[in-house]
Amino acid sequence: MKYFNPLRQAVASFQPLLYGFIAALFGGMAFSGQAQEWQWHGFMAQGMIQADKSNFINRSGDPSFALTEVGLNASLQLQPSFRLAGQVVYLDGGNRYPDGLKLDYLFVDWSLMSQLDWQINAYAGRFKNQHWLYSSTRDVPLTRPSIVLPQSVYFDAFRDIAVSSDGVALKARVNSAVGHWELNWSLGATPLSDKQTSLLLGESVLGKSQQKYVHQASMFWQPELSNWTLGISLLDSEFSFRRAEGDDFWDADFVVQRVMFNAQYQQERWQLVSEIFQERMDTRGFFSPAFEVQQFGQGGYLQGSYQLNSKLRFNATMDYFVANKDDRQGRQLAEASQGMVPEHFGYQHSFMLAASRELAPRVRLQLEHHWVHGTGRLAPVIVPELDKNRQPYWQLWAVQLMYWF
Repeated sequence: MKYFNPLRQAVASFQPLLYGFIAALFGGMAFSGQAQEWQWHGFMAQGMIQADKSNFINRSGDPSFALTEVGLNASLQLQPSFRLAGQVVYLDGGNRYPDGLKLDYLFVDWSLMSQLDWQINAYAGRFKNQHWLYSSTRDVPLTRPSIVLPQSVYFDAFRDIAVSSDGVALKARVNSAVGHWELNWSLGATPLSDKQTSLLLGESVLGKSQQKYVHQASMFWQPELSNWTLGISLLDSEFSFRRAEGDDFWDADFVVQRVMFNAQYQQERWQLVSEIFQERMDTRGFFSPAFEVQQFGQGGYLQGSYQLNSKLRFNATMDYFVANKDDRQGRQLAEASQGMVPEHFGYQHSFMLAASRELAPRVRLQLEHHWVHGTGRLAPVIVPELDKNRQPYWQLWAVQLMYWF
């Protein structure tokens, strides 16, 4: 059954006009002689990575150079209250996410209010996700705390979906007697490629998938004269799958809802960060027309970092994820599949140690090692790749050299 979503239809109808308008503005201003209005930056990062006994990077488990990130971003201040911003990237991350050239974001930023204690901005286009602690900075290697982020929250298979959405968003910043507040709201959807569908559903899937909508809201609060920042974010999203001729699977709809709490504590040299969540996933169809299952996953991470000096920084992270809070050991998963899906596909826990070194101005070397138990955060999600992920324990190491300008 095909559902009609008026919000999604409105966004879809608006997109061609909006992107045409943005392109015309960028093109017109590029030759207007107002070069002082432009700001542009870029980055290049290349590294080596290996994840043995898993398909996280490749199916062989051998060391790989699939750790390439090249990007160029720019912003254009047309008027004091009107700005355009965009970023194009080329990525090669192996099996972590779809590779190739892509438009991360391209949006209009309109300052609706700018006063001493109030600031409100509206965004339209392919706007950035600003609801999670690293969702708006994970697209640039030098602004991430690690090469591979905690997979419980920042699942790489969802990278393109989580970075940005096509639609509208609002941000409000408020200074009050009890501290600084930041409020975010957004509504949109992200187009899904065939590669993205394979990562989410399975390599053998022939049909097409789409994100019908993603509706998010978040709030961050930093008390007056405090080193703490506390936050909460809410997410409601729906996906659909429509089978192709010869497909082994059926039409399906997936609902994903998440509530997440976060906390940050910062001192001059060290920082503690944590995000924890509970997520509801409702699946209808796919394995059979009558198939229906609902489960609640849980996860989160605790991350500590220490700046030894101006050039050397250390990071340690503990990450925890279970696909079903009522089946933390994955036993019910194995029983329901009659032993075809091992227990370790129901969870994934890890510990990471990392270090980064500034080699020169705008040149950084970053390296890290992960010890992982479980395969619950490896793609594909719905039809897992069993033969390449037989081991419950596996390790990941990565080293990356980055330059930015």
